[in-house]
Amino acid sequence: MKSTVKILVISIITLILATLFFSFIILKPNYENITLVENNEHPGKKLMETNCYVCHNPVTSHDNRLAPPMIAVKKHYKKENTTKKEFIDNFKKWVKAPSEEISKMPGAIRNFGIMPYAPYVEKDIEQIADYIYDNDIEQPEWFEEHYQKGKKNGMGKGKGMGKGKNKNE
Repeated sequence: MKSTVKILVISIITLILATLFFSFIILKPNYENITLVENNEHPGKKLMETNCYVCHNPVTSHDNRLAPPMIAVKKHYKKENTTKKEFIDNFKKWVKAPSEEISKMPGAIRNFGIMPYAPYVEKDIEQIADYIYDNDIEQPEWFEEHYQKGKKNGMGKGKGMGKGKNKNE
C-alpha cells in the first residue's frame, strides 16, 4: 500500500511539474513581435504621441476633434522670429496653467474651450516642445486649406473675426 501511495504522489508531482513546464512554454512572451523605438528617435516625439495625441490627434476627423491638431499649435506658437527658447517657454507656460489670457489660439478656445490642466513633468513638456519646434509635425489632410482660409479671413490673430466674441462690434 505504501508503494502505491508513493507512486501516486510521484505521479501527481510529475503531472503538476509537466503542466507548469508546458504552460510556461505556451505563455512565454514572444519578444520577436515587439517593435523597439530606435535610439535616435527624439524622446519628445513619443511623449507627444502618447500624451498630446489623446486630444490633438492628427488623424481625427475635423468634426470629431477634441482639440486642434498639434500642427495648429506649432503654427500659432512658432512664428518666423520666434526663438526656440521663446517657443519652449510659451509652450510650457500654456501647458502648466492654460488660460484664455495667455493663449495664442483664440479660435481654438472658442471652438474647444480651455485645455484642461494636466500634471505633466516639466522635462517632458520641454522635450515635447523641443521636438515640435525642430521637426515636421503630422497634419490632417484638411488642415492646410483650413489654416490658409483662416489666415485670409484674419482668424487666429485675435481680431475677433471668427465665430465667437467681439463679433459685429
